[in-house]
Amino acid sequence: MEPDEKKAMIRDIALQVFVFSIAIVSFLWMHGIPQRLYAKLRHRPPNPRAVQAKSHFIKGAQLVSQARRSKNASVTVSLAKQALEEAEKAIALDPKDAASHFLKSMALDLQGFRSNALDALDAALSPLAAASLAADERGDALLKRAELKISLSKKRVDSVLADLNESVKLSPRNPKAWCMLGECYEGNDMGEEAKKAYKEALQLEPQLDVAQEALNRLGS
Repeated sequence: MEPDEKKAMIRDIALQVFVFSIAIVSFLWMHGIPQRLYAKLRHRPPNPRAVQAKSHFIKGAQLVSQARRSKNASVTVSLAKQALEEAEKAIALDPKDAASHFLKSMALDLQGFRSNALDALDAALSPLAAASLAADERGDALLKRAELKISLSKKRVDSVLADLNESVKLSPRNPKAWCMLGECYEGNDMGEEAKKAYKEALQLEPQLDVAQEALNRLGS
């Protein structure tokens, strides 16, 4: 068979497949099958366990907010303990929801259990749960994890830098993340990298005194 004949045959087969596909789609549409599938998915009842988990999460988040506002240490701890209980209930019902692990971390941190809070953040950022987070939410979680790592040990430099660099990639408009990245670079005698990070922070928040003071200190 000549090359031109082969090309013509391929075009004919492709055209037949295309026409056949259009016919199938038209048939399904005429009989309302796509519409019925869409309606079925749209009206599918919510997962009761997920709904219950969300209820516990909301209650726990309210308790954390109250704990942060409280100026009484014992009240703060008491509210944080209640928030932890709600977070644990939410996780038991829906372990793939990273938000509940993040809530658990905040409740533990408020009680001073930073090592356990770090473990909870690791769970939030694990492959099992991280998919439920938007990019900026993952960035915020990485920033918080870096803060906890710094508070627990000065020896986790590479790990902290990795978290902060990923945080600013995922949430590039967070001046706090850029400023902390600058501080981490500066603390490790990486002056030029620190300057760049501080400048990014100032572009986002010109009144950020910490970043401006750091740039003055670094001679920029």
